[in-house]
Amino acid sequence: MRIDDISPDQVPGLAEVLALPNEQLLGTRIEGVDGSLVLGPAPAALHQRWLQRLQLSMAAALPKGTELLPGVNVRCGESRLLIPDFVVVTCPDVATTWYPASEVLLAAEIESPSTRVQDRIFKKALYAEALIPYYLLVDPEQEAATVYALADGDYLPHTKSEDGVLTLAEPFSAELNLRA
Repeated sequence: MRIDDISPDQVPGLAEVLALPNEQLLGTRIEGVDGSLVLGPAPAALHQRWLQRLQLSMAAALPKGTELLPGVNVRCGESRLLIPDFVVVTCPDVATTWYPASEVLLAAEIESPSTRVQDRIFKKALYAEALIPYYLLVDPEQEAATVYALADGDYLPHTKSEDGVLTLAEPFSAELNLRA
C-alpha cells in the first residue's frame, strides 16, 4: 500500500488535526502527540532564513529517489503527527497531506528559544521511537549542527559541524555552511 492510498480517517487522531480550520489557525504550528495538541507559533524570519540556507545547501546533494520538503506532516506512530522543519523523504513526488515515518530518511529541526527543549529532547525521542534513521539538529546561535544516527532505538551523535561547516558522508554526501 502506498502512502497516498491511505485516508486520514484510517489514522487515529490524524483526521481531527487535519480538520482544524486553517483561517483560525493561520500562523500556528499544530502537532498531535498521543491525543494532545502541541501548539506553537509559526517560525520567525531568522529561523526561516536558516531553513532556506540549509535547503539550498542540501538540495543539490540529495541522492536520486529522495526529496527535501519543509514543514510537512509526519506520522510517527499510531497517534503522533509531527511537523519537522524539513525532512528528506524516500518517496519523491507523492501528493499527500502526511508522510509515514518509514518514508523519512532524515528529519531536521532548527532550534529557536521557544523550541530548544522540544527539539533537543522531546522531538528527538519521538523521531527515534518512530525509527527515522537520521536526525539533524541545528543551533543557529552557535552556528553549529549535529547529525544523529539511529542505533539500537536511540540516536547517537554521528557527525558534528566544525568551524561553521557540517560535512556529511551519511546519509548522503553534502557540505552545509552554517555561518550567517
